Amino acid sequence: MLNEFEVIKHHFINDELYLKEMLIHDGAQVVSHKHKFDHASFLVKGCCIVEADGVQTTHYAPDTIIIKAGVNHSVVAVNGDVKWYCAHVTNETDETKVDEVLIA
Repeated sequence: MLNEFEVIKHHFINDELYLKEMLIHDGAQVVSHKHKFDHASFLVKGCCIVEADGVQTTHYAPDTIIIKAGVNHSVVAVNGDVKWYCAHVTNETDETKVDEVLIA
């Protein structure tokens, strides 16, 4: 499986909210990882399969996916490219450090 996605932009809002805007190419996967805190993801374009702790679910845009803290999860784009946002509550505003703060 391809592992090709692009971080299009990092959005930092009022030193409280971080949004990672991504384009996941058709057939590509955001590899399995887990976060220290609950977070929401927003599928705004396309179709994807989300695997969370071994359970796969299919999602079609527009959709909101809630991922609990400590849950291993991955995303695979199917039938075209996917536009995806991950939303996290954090006061980290350095895009080179934000993953260190959020990913377990």
